[in-house]
Amino acid sequence: MKLVKRLANLGYGSRKEVQRMIRAGQVTDDAGQSLDEDDPIAHERIRWSGAPLDPASPFTLMLHKPDGFTCSLNDPGEVIYDLLPARFSRRNPVLSPVGRLDKDTTGLLLMTDDGVLLHKIIHPKSECGKVYHAVLDRPLEGHEVTLFASGELMLRGETTALLPARLEVLGNERRWLHF
Repeated sequence: MKLVKRLANLGYGSRKEVQRMIRAGQVTDDAGQSLDEDDPIAHERIRWSGAPLDPASPFTLMLHKPDGFTCSLNDPGEVIYDLLPARFSRRNPVLSPVGRLDKDTTGLLLMTDDGVLLHKIIHPKSECGKVYHAVLDRPLEGHEVTLFASGELMLRGETTALLPARLEVLGNERRWLHF
């Protein structure tokens, strides 16, 4: 892949912007030599302003999502992409969250530009098991284990019920969950 296209796909700028930066000597090899648009060079040897490039596709990262951020590009508030370098939101293929965590939920979130991996993890037909640990702000009411197992639980804003799941209450306070 040509250097201009590679850098544009990684989100460093548009093709025209990347061309200007290459001509200005901002793109070098690991020895500090300026690169030309047509130079054949391994990805790991390319430097952008002296720093190694972001990983090439397929790329997967782990992100700790803090409270208050949403897993969307279209939310008017703070979004998970705000936690990453700005160029990550311009990657091609796009860097997508693997599933989602609610705005008021914290925890590990995988993000990837690998469509095959994304589909394999999130599509119900793959039957990829997921485990969640939650600490609630109030004790359970007592009917939640049955509700989770019923296959009738609906998330706010969704039109399809969740698949049946096993909910396990941990501790005497009925606020720690594993599902």
